[in-house]
Amino acid sequence: MEKIVSLCKRRGFIFQSSEIYGGINGFWDYGPLGAELKRNLRETWWKSMFREREDVVPLDATIIMHPAIWKASGHVETFADMMIDCKTCKGRFRADHIGEIPCPQKPSKSVSECAGEKTEPRPFNLMFQSYAGPLIAEENKVYLRPETAQAIFAQFKNVVDSSRMQVPFGIGQIGKAFRNEITPRNFTFRSREFEQMELEFFIKPDEAIEAVCGAVLPWTDGADLTAPQPNWGWQMWHRYWVAQRTSYYAGIGLSSEVLDYHWQTPQELAHYARACVDILCKFPFGTEELEGIAARGDFDLAQHQKHSGKSLEVFDDEVRQAFAKWSDAERSALIERKKSTEQAKENGGLTDSEIETWAERLFNGFYLPHVIEPSAGLDRLALGVLALAYSEVEKTDNKGKSEKFTVLRFHPRVAPVKVGVFPLLKNRPELVTKARAVHDSLKRHFSAFYDESGAIGRRYARQDEIGTPFCLTIDFDTIGENGPEHLDTVTLRHRDDGRQERVKISDLLGIILPQVQ
Repeated sequence: MEKIVSLCKRRGFIFQSSEIYGGINGFWDYGPLGAELKRNLRETWWKSMFREREDVVPLDATIIMHPAIWKASGHVETFADMMIDCKTCKGRFRADHIGEIPCPQKPSKSVSECAGEKTEPRPFNLMFQSYAGPLIAEENKVYLRPETAQAIFAQFKNVVDSSRMQVPFGIGQIGKAFRNEITPRNFTFRSREFEQMELEFFIKPDEAIEAVCGAVLPWTDGADLTAPQPNWGWQMWHRYWVAQRTSYYAGIGLSSEVLDYHWQTPQELAHYARACVDILCKFPFGTEELEGIAARGDFDLAQHQKHSGKSLEVFDDEVRQAFAKWSDAERSALIERKKSTEQAKENGGLTDSEIETWAERLFNGFYLPHVIEPSAGLDRLALGVLALAYSEVEKTDNKGKSEKFTVLRFHPRVAPVKVGVFPLLKNRPELVTKARAVHDSLKRHFSAFYDESGAIGRRYARQDEIGTPFCLTIDFDTIGENGPEHLDTVTLRHRDDGRQERVKISDLLGIILPQVQ
C-alpha cells in the first residue's frame, strides 16, 4: 500500500488536499492522471446505467437541500457513529474500530493495547453543518448531503411526471457526498469528501405483482436473471441487480477472483431493509466494501410523503383492473397477511388503520413503489482499480543487470491514457511531424500522450507505470525509408505481454477504439 500511495503522488494520481499547508485529514485531490481515471470510471457507470438501458434516467441534484429532508430520512436523529476518546493519547476513535487503529502516540500499539483510560462510547453525528443565508442562526442551519440517494426520493414525482417513466424504472445519480468521519483511514478508502454512484430502482410492491400476474415468482438458486419478467417480486429484482453490478465490475477488469460478497444477516440489516448484499473488493489492507445493494422497501418514499404532506404515490390502471376482479375474501386475506407481516417487524410496522388505508389505495391502483438500491463509492472503486492494477516486473538487460519496473495493468476502458505516441528519434523532423499527426488524429477520440524524450525502452516504462495499454512508435519504416512495403505503418506495442505488431495508421482507430470504449 505504501508503494501505491507513493506512486499516486509521484505520477499525479492523488495528492493530499492542501498539502503545502500541512494537509487536511480525510480530504484528497486527484491530479491529472487521477482525474482521468475517475472520469473514465464515471463514464463506464454512466454508460452501463443510462446508455445501455431504457429503464433508467439520470438526475443531478444539489449538495445542499432543505434540512427537512434529512429529518424525514432519519439522518438528523440517527446518522451517527459511536465515538471513544483515549484520555492518555488524546486520540478519538470509532468504538467499532477499537483494536484496529494505531494509537497516535504509540504507532506500534493498537488502541485496545493503549493503557490509557477510555471514555464511554457516545454518538457523533456524521453530517457536516452549515448555514444558508446571512445569519448564523438555528433556522438557517443546513447540511452537506451525506449521500446522494435522498435527492432522488425527494424528486421522484417530478421525474415521473416530466419523463413519463413507468414502474419498474430507475433514477441514477453521480455526485459528491460528505461525512464527518471520526477516523478517516486507508488512504482514500474512508474519506470525509467522496463521490457516490447511486441508483434507486423503483418496482411494484409484491401485492401488486400478485394481483396482476396471479403469483410472485420466488427466488431459487440458478434462476434465470438475464431479462426482467413481469412476475418478478423484490427478491428477484434484488438478485438481478447483484448480477448486473457483478457484470459491470467484470467489464472493467474486476473479476470474481478479486470480488467477494457479504449477505447481511437479519441482525445486521437496517430496520427498513428486507435484504442487503455488500460487494467486497480485495484491497491491500483487507477485503472491504465496494458497493452495497439493498432492498429498501417503500421506506424512503413513505417517510418523505409523511413529512412533506405531498403524495408520492403512482397510479397504475393495470393494478386497479386486476384488483377489481378479486373477491372480498381475497382482499381480506391480503389485508390479514399484511397485518401479520407488519406486526412481526422488530420496531413495529403500520397500524391496522394505516394498513386499511394502504389496502384501499392499492385496490384502486395507487401505491408507493419499492426500491432496490445499488450504491457504489467512486473513490473506493478508483482505489480498488489502482491497487489491483499494481504489479512489479523484473527485467534483465543483455549485460545481466536486473531492474524492477512498476506496471499498472488497468483495463483499457479505465486507463487514464489509452495510447502513447513516440517518434523513434526527436532530432529527425520527418519522424516528429508524422508522430504529431498520428497523435493529433487519435486524441480526438481518446486520451493520447506524445513523448519524444529518452530511449524507446524508457518511454515504454514510463507509460507502463501509469497503465497505458498501447504505445505506438513512428520509425523509418513509417516514412518509407526502408522500402514502400511498410509505408504509413507503425509499431503497436501491447502493455501486458510486450507484444509488438506492425499496423497501418489507417487501421489504428479500428483496433484501439473498441477496446477502450
